[in-house]
Amino acid sequence: MKLDIREIPFSRFGSYFCISKDKESENVYVRDVHGGDEAPSILFKIDLLKDGCEKPFDILASETSLTFFLHEDKENYVEIIIPEEDELHIEVKGVEFRLRDKKEKYDTFMELADGEFEYHIYPKELKLKITEIKGELSVNAPWNIIGNDFVDIRMKDGHFVIESYRTVSQKREYDSFSRGKEKIEQVYQEWFANMNKGIDKYCSSIERAAYITWSSVVHPHGILKDHAMYMSKLWMYNIWSWDNCFNALNLGEHYPELAYSQLKIFIDMQDESGAYPDFVNDKFVSFNCIKPPIFAYTYEKLMGKNDYFKNENRVRTIYESTKKVMKYFDSYRTYSGRLPHYKHGNDSGWDNASLFHMGMPVEAPDLASFLIRSYDILSNFAEILGEKEEASVFKEKADSLFMLLMERLYDEEGFFGRVGKKGEKIEISTSLILKLPIIIGNRLDKNILDKLVTNLVEEFETEYGLATECVNSKYYKENGYWLGPIWAPVTYLFIDALRKNGYREIGDRLSEKFLNLTLVGGMAENFDPIIGKGLVDTSFTWTSSVFLLLLDNKNLED
Repeated sequence: MKLDIREIPFSRFGSYFCISKDKESENVYVRDVHGGDEAPSILFKIDLLKDGCEKPFDILASETSLTFFLHEDKENYVEIIIPEEDELHIEVKGVEFRLRDKKEKYDTFMELADGEFEYHIYPKELKLKITEIKGELSVNAPWNIIGNDFVDIRMKDGHFVIESYRTVSQKREYDSFSRGKEKIEQVYQEWFANMNKGIDKYCSSIERAAYITWSSVVHPHGILKDHAMYMSKLWMYNIWSWDNCFNALNLGEHYPELAYSQLKIFIDMQDESGAYPDFVNDKFVSFNCIKPPIFAYTYEKLMGKNDYFKNENRVRTIYESTKKVMKYFDSYRTYSGRLPHYKHGNDSGWDNASLFHMGMPVEAPDLASFLIRSYDILSNFAEILGEKEEASVFKEKADSLFMLLMERLYDEEGFFGRVGKKGEKIEISTSLILKLPIIIGNRLDKNILDKLVTNLVEEFETEYGLATECVNSKYYKENGYWLGPIWAPVTYLFIDALRKNGYREIGDRLSEKFLNLTLVGGMAENFDPIIGKGLVDTSFTWTSSVFLLLLDNKNLED
């Protein structure tokens, strides 16, 4: 695949290194995603020089190799590979490769030995070792009392390595550049073989989705105890709760341990209250927003993908953790006689959806539905684990919560929300979020379910799929995040629910539309529902994962 590093960063499985091109400045940067998306990521600006002068250069990028060469001169080039997770290897021929830092106050660059330098990057708590394997490495880094004024690194005709670490560099032998290329190509081809669904029509989307999911993983470091699939290495480089579940589903068949780790990261950091973190990276864990519970839903589906997930200890782990989550919503997010509520739009994952325009807290039918579904699954898990009494308790909780949902958030016009201390009805009915009770379609009266599906199709289905806000609504906004654009995860939830509840034709149609959408808009964070353009972050893992899941399902049907 020819990779556009403006859209999708060049990286590899397990690495915090990435290289991307800024769309506005057209500058190319070596970046590092330690510390998450609130930390500075730029390490160096890249330039190619000839006879001491900056020259324009072209870029040729594949999944495993990135080459810069002088404009219309492929004989003089710089090639970069990442054969090991923390090693950036650089081969330079016929040009001068310059790296200039984006320096902070206390950053410190020093020479350790001939051809070996160490760079302490203060705000990221990161160290880089820059080594000349062969060739000519020169540095200009004038010292000024507490740090260097600037750092200018130049490499000529040879092989060089940039290695990252937090405290000390471990002694290691570096592979030759050619051997490194062979190794990384082999690693990627193994991944691609497991992600390739073999449908020619979607070849370009398969290549993109496979690479994005592979290259967006980082290795265990700091507080991250497992490999984590970040949402992206372009913009949103954390692992988020809720998002992680869709990535886990895609990994479940061929990489069950990696899939399980996407859930386990949050289980291990679960708060005493029962809440999961909103997101995690190697340095920071955030509890600002608490997403709806879908871990049990995810795990139930994973059990159908691989016997690895039927292990009693793992089922028990998910079971006990989900019980704590449910207790959190019951104890800390519920007023007496009311349904559990959101305290922010971001809690729902639908950050700025029109349902949240009237204020907080909001009793929302999607949250109640996720809780009901989770209680039903907990009841099933309890049966598997021999917890007969708890199975009955969870079934009763699901039943009573469903009755309260229909009492408080449903009338002849459909589902709605309530807002504020008094729980006043929200007179907004143009957000797709209000149709999510379809996930408990097995509990809904057939007339109610038929009406919900009819409204779903008539009000929200576009040429490319389900708009998150009715396109005729006064709240609809072009590139409006959750005020119109199509999103992969909710598309998946609706398709799954439609197929399970007797509306397979509609589910299959929406699946086909989403698959085709990726041919227009790529693997973006979300998509324009009218023209299909990819929006916001153009290198998103949960979009890639949902695409691969839907394509796999299509393969099975065909």
